[in-house]
Order: sequence, then structure tokens, then C-alpha cells
Amino acid sequence: MLTELNNENFDSQIKDGLKLVEFHTTWCGYCRKQKPELEAMDKVWIGQVDAEKSRTVASKYGISGFPTFLVFKNGKEIDRFSGFRKKEELMSRIMKFI
Repeated sequence: MLTELNNENFDSQIKDGLKLVEFHTTWCGYCRKQKPELEAMDKVWIGQVDAEKSRTVASKYGISGFPTFLVFKNGKEIDRFSGFRKKEELMSRIMKFI
């Protein structure tokens, strides 16, 4: 389940549970390629932040490359990785924290 995150709702959306967040931009080719992989993970909550529209959040987490993924557990960052990832690899990264 893809959820659009922004400067206003970011903190409230990641505060509880295990959350995967993708920082992306509209001009990033790898980000466009990534979207079908994320959509295939329809049983997993995934937040998406357009880093150009939500610069405050992107800056807070030091995001400079796209796509960049952060994994949060109860609001705390517990993992970070960048670049295009297949659905299976994303699931593997998340499952180690369950």
C-alpha cells in the first residue's frame, strides 16, 4: 500500500510500527522504474516522499540520491539504503526487522 508522505504528515505516519519509506523525485529514471516494484508489494505499508516537494523532510534525513529507502520502527530510523531494488530484496530488508 503506497502512501504519499510530505512535510506535514511524515512524523505522524512513521511513529508507530515498522515502515518503509522511499524518497524519490519525478525526474529520476530509477525512481520511475522502482514504482512497479513497490506497487507489487500491496500488502506492505510503503511511504513515498517526493523530495522536491517535501524538502524539509528530505533535508532532515540527509537525502541526496534517489531512490533512497529508510526503514523506521516506531519512529526511529533503523536501516537505510539507496538505488533501485527488486521487490524480493525490499521484502528481505524489511523482514529482518520483524
